[in-house]
Amino acid sequence: MDAKIGKATPKDSKYVEKLEALFPDLPQRKDIFDSLQKAKFDVSGLTTEQMLRKDQKTIYRQGTKVAISAVYMDLEVFLQRLDLLEDLSAFCHDHSYDALVAMTIFFNTQNEPVRQLAVFCPHSALRMTICGVLEQSTSPPLKLTPIPSISPDLQAYLQGNTQVSRKKFLPVLQEALSAYFDSTKMPSGQPEVVGMSREQADKELDKAGNSLISGLSQDEEDPPLPPTPMNSLVDECPLDQGLPKLSAEAVFEKCSQISLSQSTRACPSNK
Repeated sequence: MDAKIGKATPKDSKYVEKLEALFPDLPQRKDIFDSLQKAKFDVSGLTTEQMLRKDQKTIYRQGTKVAISAVYMDLEVFLQRLDLLEDLSAFCHDHSYDALVAMTIFFNTQNEPVRQLAVFCPHSALRMTICGVLEQSTSPPLKLTPIPSISPDLQAYLQGNTQVSRKKFLPVLQEALSAYFDSTKMPSGQPEVVGMSREQADKELDKAGNSLISGLSQDEEDPPLPPTPMNSLVDECPLDQGLPKLSAEAVFEKCSQISLSQSTRACPSNK
């Protein structure tokens, strides 16, 4: 309900007044507010993970997850926490987050709200896209000023527009993810591996192809492959010497050959 924060709506005011009318013996509104604020901003004794999960939301797009956590302390103090980078990495790894945005808020000695932002993301392309969109945002304007950081994986800002709460911030972050995926779309005819560079995508596809072989022997509950019957039109079964070594390039090339063969022949090949 603090006017300086700019979050209260007419509906909020209406229901607060109704509650105050129903419970006339309540303490003064300011006293209640101060008590709630004190409890909300009390993060003493919490680990970094607990602080991040205390008030957290998640957005998800095409396999990429970004956590947005409200942190109730000065960002500069937060960045000085012992083993912070290790904790942030573990938090993202344990919960499968590709990026973490920490929105800090505290009140200065004049009881004015101060908001700051920190974007932690080991994936440079994703981090740069998120930061670029946030810095250029005009609806709403965040009025970000970069502040010294402790790692190349983390970009920190002072947020000049203190009335932009997380609720107003989420659409801007969604826009950042859309911009990221627009910039990383694969060329026509190539599969899209979300959240990875082209080189990373190729490696993952190779890994997927190889797992077709290794995965068959890893699960002991799966029965062995039955013998493949001989084809009367070929000298021997193509699988007699075991499964072929697969790679992404080999799969794409074979699919192209099949497509070309089907378009130039009246009947499919026996091979």
